[in-house]
Amino acid sequence: MKQSGVFNPAFGVEKFGITNAANVFYNLEAPALYEESLSRKEAMVAAGGAIVAETGVHTGRSPRDKFTVRDAAVEKDVWWGNNQSITPAQFELLLGDMLAHTAGKDLFAQDLYGGADPALRVKTRVICEYAWHSLFIRNLLIRPPAEDVKSFVADMTIIDLPTFKADPKRHGCRTDTVIALDLTRKIVLIANSSYAGEMKKSVFTFLNWKLPAHSVMPMHCSANIAKDGSDTAIFFGLSGTGKTTLSQDPNRILIGDDEHGWGKEGVFNFEGGCYAKAIKLSREAEPEIYATSERFGTVMENVVLDPNTRKPDFDDESKTENTRIAYPIDFISNASETGRGGHPKNIIMLTCDAFGVLPPIAKLDPAQAMYHFLSGYTAVVAGTVKGVTEPTATFSTCFGHPFLPRHASVYGELLRELMAKHHSDCWLLNTGWTGGKAGVGRRMPIRVTRRLLTAALDGSLNRATFRTDPYFGLAVPTSVPGVEPHILEPVKTWPSKAEFAATAKHLVEMFNKNFTPFEEHVDVKVREAAPVSRLAAE
Repeated sequence: MKQSGVFNPAFGVEKFGITNAANVFYNLEAPALYEESLSRKEAMVAAGGAIVAETGVHTGRSPRDKFTVRDAAVEKDVWWGNNQSITPAQFELLLGDMLAHTAGKDLFAQDLYGGADPALRVKTRVICEYAWHSLFIRNLLIRPPAEDVKSFVADMTIIDLPTFKADPKRHGCRTDTVIALDLTRKIVLIANSSYAGEMKKSVFTFLNWKLPAHSVMPMHCSANIAKDGSDTAIFFGLSGTGKTTLSQDPNRILIGDDEHGWGKEGVFNFEGGCYAKAIKLSREAEPEIYATSERFGTVMENVVLDPNTRKPDFDDESKTENTRIAYPIDFISNASETGRGGHPKNIIMLTCDAFGVLPPIAKLDPAQAMYHFLSGYTAVVAGTVKGVTEPTATFSTCFGHPFLPRHASVYGELLRELMAKHHSDCWLLNTGWTGGKAGVGRRMPIRVTRRLLTAALDGSLNRATFRTDPYFGLAVPTSVPGVEPHILEPVKTWPSKAEFAATAKHLVEMFNKNFTPFEEHVDVKVREAAPVSRLAAE
């Protein structure tokens, strides 16, 4: 087995049990990884210089194929209602079979950091079968300085083999695709999926397990900071709510677009790159992200290229609507150099309410913040998902339930404690519909959203007069300079008050039903933050 590149010779892959690979390339940078991926016909080069790969049948994550080893060390602390389990014996068989599968293959290893805080980061070695996967994860995690690489000893190891097919009977999984995590041994195995996002989300899942034990809050959020460093803001939100767009503000410094921790020193990015949706990407709407598509080193997934010009067609969703673009964060001109910020002055919870009944912005007290954090509400719009003809409520606990090894209440309590300790304001910002549900009303004007967000971040919104929303019990400003007053009171934007009331009550019922499993895990103040309690009292 030939090993080359920059790495710690005392910590080669043979320490992990890989002994019969043909070649192992360590810590190759973008030019060499381009050469390797192109020579192996893994990818193409787009006009402008980005590399483009297809992920086959797996155009997104496979959450139903994700499993966690159930052993004595984690048995009591893993939220098994949210995590599928396999036995240590099944994992050991899978590990052995995947190591055997590496015989005679060329492999690509990257030594990287998960976490910008040196005291809390996890040293991660990612061993890939594809060169473009190695470039992807090099873009997405934090690249150590050369002197660190030469002495690198991993805390965590990820083995990513898209050509290995699991055996459900032998390995205890559901299909021939599997993502298996051993939290005790700090090993992740990814088999039979070419979707590169599985690697980065595996690191996120592990940090979601590790950090609460250190009183650090792991968060599925974007974050930015004022240019003078005076205040940090974090943005929770599911896909399509504006998490990436609103945090990449040219007037502020971007800390990161997806995953962060909040500890005693403040907020820190888990990653060293961004993984943005590329569908409908345009130079006009998102110039910073669009510019990365024309840079050498960027990786694009499932983006359709013109066969002659190799120019990307970001409107073409024939392969998938989940087209993606992955690039180092320093490709964004106003990105933070450190990936760190102070304690957040403002917490923004983004929702895209396709029912058109939530106010465009509301201030949440600590109990309400925990309630809405555990709810993680947004709505799917008709036409975006096959078979959906009406707005459909989507609840993702803590805005990231697939990645929560511990019970959701652990993260909710951490958020409430940190908010109280650091006097953070929390806002529910609705980027969805007004004047009616989707298909009848209109999307909340972006100028209104940006004006309300600016008022929240600069502190002026705290001086507003607030009313209490009769359905959701939220504190809603009665006036904001530059925003039409009627938009702040959703019922006034609907042609039929009776239809508004029926729709609002329907959404309240969905909130109530979704929160039922959490009621025994929260105190009375959080339970009283539920909108249904207010309707019952009327």
